[in-house]
Amino acid sequence: MENIYAAMLLHKAGKEINEQSVTNVLTAAGITVDPVQVKALVASLSEVNIDEAIKSAPTMMAAAPTTTTTGAPAEQKPAAAAAEDKKKKAEEEKAKEEAALEGLGALFG
Repeated sequence: MENIYAAMLLHKAGKEINEQSVTNVLTAAGITVDPVQVKALVASLSEVNIDEAIKSAPTMMAAAPTTTTTGAPAEQKPAAAAAEDKKKKAEEEKAKEEAALEGLGALFG
């Protein structure tokens, strides 16, 4: 995924997307470069009009699918379920913060 981000950054900056430039961006970011992946990405993008691909992409793209330990894509949740999970997580964080504040209040009694 980092390779794609590097290519998108180069495109946004108006720079040529080639193996050397993608490698330089990844190296500057402290990412270990896989030359085979970089070469495949550059070859794939050579026939793609990136501006057109961006325009035709859905306006609200879902997060990239995660993969299981077998390398198969994990099942994605619908947007509503993901939003609900996010809300529950925020509520849990708030409850933890309140409990921590109560504990501090007991110290100063």
